[in-house]
Amino acid sequence: MQNTVHFILQGKGGIGKTLVSTILAQWLAQKSDAPLRCYDTDQENATFLRYKALDVKHIPVMTENRIIDPKRFDALMIDMLEEDCNAVVDNGANTFSPLMSYLLENDCFELLRESGRKVYIHSIVGGGDTLHDTATGFVSTAKSTDVPLVLWENEHFGKLQSASGKQFTESQTYIDNAARMVGRVVLHQRNADTFGADIKKMNTARLTIDEVKGSDKFNVMEKQRVKVVFKDLFEQLDSIDW
Repeated sequence: MQNTVHFILQGKGGIGKTLVSTILAQWLAQKSDAPLRCYDTDQENATFLRYKALDVKHIPVMTENRIIDPKRFDALMIDMLEEDCNAVVDNGANTFSPLMSYLLENDCFELLRESGRKVYIHSIVGGGDTLHDTATGFVSTAKSTDVPLVLWENEHFGKLQSASGKQFTESQTYIDNAARMVGRVVLHQRNADTFGADIKKMNTARLTIDEVKGSDKFNVMEKQRVKVVFKDLFEQLDSIDW
């Protein structure tokens, strides 16, 4: 796999955008010999930037007056087009709207395609109390672009189902956009005391799966559970027809 650009776009904060970015970046790194470029556009909480092993670049789009200047996204596009590569772009809730506006106004998706890139939008829908807001964000993103979509179903907040028990993938919201979907990845809800605690420990330390494997801060069972989670996620990504 090479010359792919992956935008993680969801307006709701705290839903797992950076987690998805790190998973994608690690999968791409082991899937392809092509250069990997990772970008963090979050102006308030640049968590993706803190994963040193992924060599993430921060795109500073906020002025000294703490106003987001959309033109500063030019640096992102210029850098991505500099060489053939795979790219992952993480954004924060504070940059979601300006980044989307910039991408649409400047026809950036078409520019990337004309430059030989395959472009994908990854949208996260959460369960439980986050379902309504994230589903609305999913629809908004889907309707405003013609880019292939990858749905990430985050069960950490609960199952993706309505009060009546209807699954999100059975909803009209999903069905109306199903033709645009190239794949789905489920962030399964697992035992919070074991798997949950180990993944949290990994993320708090801003480590990759390879770093966890080589770390003496994780015992053999913690490493095993992290491996189980990433094996599942990587297999789901492998099954998508990119």
